[in-house]
Amino acid sequence: MSFISYLINGISLGSVYAIIALGYTMVYGIAKMLNFAHGDVIMIGAYMALITMMKAGMSPILAIVAAVIVCTVLGILIERIAYKPLRNASSSLAVLITAIGVSYLLQNTALLVFGANAQTFPSVIKWKGLSLAGGKLNISGETIVTIAACVVIMIVLMLFVQKSKPGQAMRAVSEDKGAAQLMGINVNGTIALTFAIGSALAAIAGVLLCSAYPSLTPYTGSMPGIKAFVAAVFGGIGSIPGAFIGGILLGVIEILSKAYISSQMSDAIVFSVLIIVLLVKPTGILGKKINEKV
Repeated sequence: MSFISYLINGISLGSVYAIIALGYTMVYGIAKMLNFAHGDVIMIGAYMALITMMKAGMSPILAIVAAVIVCTVLGILIERIAYKPLRNASSSLAVLITAIGVSYLLQNTALLVFGANAQTFPSVIKWKGLSLAGGKLNISGETIVTIAACVVIMIVLMLFVQKSKPGQAMRAVSEDKGAAQLMGINVNGTIALTFAIGSALAAIAGVLLCSAYPSLTPYTGSMPGIKAFVAAVFGGIGSIPGAFIGGILLGVIEILSKAYISSQMSDAIVFSVLIIVLLVKPTGILGKKINEKV
């Protein structure tokens, strides 16, 4: 039963990584930008949920809604202020440096506002979960809700991208921004919508992460953000199912490594697996090779 318990916990952690990775993969797939401040948006969303629950006395559902709204607006502002002016930059290095700068800005702003001390995050999920096999296997409510939320989000996101007009606009922009603009698509609005969706997902991931691991600091989103980026690359960055598969696999590998090998070596093992996968399949598990005309 121990292995099954570890496996379920790994899928739960991987579900959080997958939700975050969906934001990475959408932004990269459509805007061809890597938003390394994405992990810090997770932290902002968690703090917003904490404040609304503890200070304003809101219910957990309203707290999540408030966190999503704040992070959505934050994502749009980050795109407009920091990334939009660099969209046609000759070097991708400028975007990368700006993303790192935005990340440090959000971290240090949180340090000034909330302080460096860890704060206890109350779980937004009040369901105690399930007890199976005569009490030998206990699955917490946080674990079940996190996995279910990840699956629902991925399905809704895929349907949105495939069936809706904004989703079709996103696919057009990801193929060719110039051609999409000539066809009457609002490229700026489409990219802003992509950042908004990614940031909203980051808020949900932040709440779920802190519900399962109830400690919140200004650095809470840093490592999950990096691992979610790894998951996006692992699954094939730009692919929504790839981000889901990559996140789940990453979470399972991390938890099983901690359980059976070494808790101190788990991160090294995760990144080593990524290197091996990229050596065998550079585009990731579901990534597609793109041939560019010169």
